[in-house]
Amino acid sequence: MKVLNFGSLNIDYIYKVRHFVQKGETQASDMLNIYGGGKGLNQSVALSRAGAEVYHAGVIGTDGAFLKEILEEAGVNTKFTQELQNVRTGHAIIQNDSAGDNCIILYGGANQEITREFVDNVIEGFGSGDWIVLQNEINEIPYIASRAHEKGMKIVLNPSPVNEKIFEINLSYIDYFILNEGEGQALAGAEADGPALISKLSEKFPGAEIVLTLGERGSVYTGKEGIAWQDAYKADVTDTTAAGDTFTGYFMAGRLEGMPVKEALDMASKASAIAVTRKGAAMSIPMKEEVLDFKVK
Repeated sequence: MKVLNFGSLNIDYIYKVRHFVQKGETQASDMLNIYGGGKGLNQSVALSRAGAEVYHAGVIGTDGAFLKEILEEAGVNTKFTQELQNVRTGHAIIQNDSAGDNCIILYGGANQEITREFVDNVIEGFGSGDWIVLQNEINEIPYIASRAHEKGMKIVLNPSPVNEKIFEINLSYIDYFILNEGEGQALAGAEADGPALISKLSEKFPGAEIVLTLGERGSVYTGKEGIAWQDAYKADVTDTTAAGDTFTGYFMAGRLEGMPVKEALDMASKASAIAVTRKGAAMSIPMKEEVLDFKVK
């Protein structure tokens, strides 16, 4: 069983600021750090570090060659990572405030240059029983989901960022949704939260398994194994950039190796608690040994 992550590859420009810049305001940043990121790259690194066999499909420009190196160092297979000569790599401008929270502007770049021919060539190498992980930072997601469904692959969707493109996907094809409350409300078409929201999502997508992350309140699963709640672990927050991606990667890796839902949620929560104590995106994602050694505060 193989895992294909068809996702974004970004260069993250992270500016340390006292507070998020307001309309009409000019603010000097205290620091600039440049890291590899993108939800696709982050989730591939998390999946691999958690023990899954992962192939990453995506597109970079010549300025993003180091992103491929990050994937390879994490043990990700980059056979399907394509480099284009005439486009810049996607990037993110991230404000990181004194509380460790982030405000992000994305530039699609090479992430928006995926062709259907490229998709077909990638999907050809996978089949029934394999899994595909998708986010919403690249183009052709509806086509990718359709082709994966035709091949009999299991489809995981992290619908981030939520915009009108999400609703171009045939969401009945999705086997697993991993999403936060804002994303859940958008898909459910309701302002509910917590248990009410998970109930509405279950009604709308009865064939899917759903993991709803609730920030400091933890996370909840509903699906074939019933309902499972997981508390968040306390952490000294430095940077939340890749916390959600770390959670997604560790949870799915756990499920793919046969972990019960509750155990996979626990692993994912510990991994994301470690990630928020560190700066950067992919570089903040812990190794599995660190997660297994995690000490509860």
